[in-house]
Amino acid sequence: MRKNFGAKPYLYPQPVFIIATYGEDGTPDAMNAAWGGISEANEISMCLSAGHKTVKNILARKAFTVSMADAAHVAECDYVGVVSANQVPDKLERAGFHTTRSEFVDAPVIDELPMAVECRLLSYDEKTCRLVGEIVNVSADESVLSPDGKIDPAKLAPITFDPVNNAYLKLGEKVGNAFKDGLKLK
Repeated sequence: MRKNFGAKPYLYPQPVFIIATYGEDGTPDAMNAAWGGISEANEISMCLSAGHKTVKNILARKAFTVSMADAAHVAECDYVGVVSANQVPDKLERAGFHTTRSEFVDAPVIDELPMAVECRLLSYDEKTCRLVGEIVNVSADESVLSPDGKIDPAKLAPITFDPVNNAYLKLGEKVGNAFKDGLKLK
């Protein structure tokens, strides 16, 4: 038997994105967002309301980075989501994060988060809150790379948002091979 929950934003996994920008005065800013994902081969889409300082920064600078929140920085990543830069302009610094200017877009890369997607703004619809960015570059710290130079999810230790229980979960173990395991059913 199934239990019905009605229309809820329940989907697993939900990424925990830390979106970073520069403010008008060059101050780095970041926010936590879970409603987003890849929408084209070189595009990322997210649902972000216009009231966020980060969204205002994106619209002004036309650029942003998206870092994967990780298990080592849960408190810091949650902090940038529960505190608004509209009230606490230096919240990124207060979280203990440091930044380096992206080589590809006018936005900061958060040094402590080992993977970042560097993006240019393509569009933003204030009515639907849908923001679309062009992926210009993906960067990863060598500490999360496998011996063959690929991103190793076990080393990255990204977290996911559990919307039902308001929790963060560490992504787990490998359970199969994409584009291969299903072939045995052909």
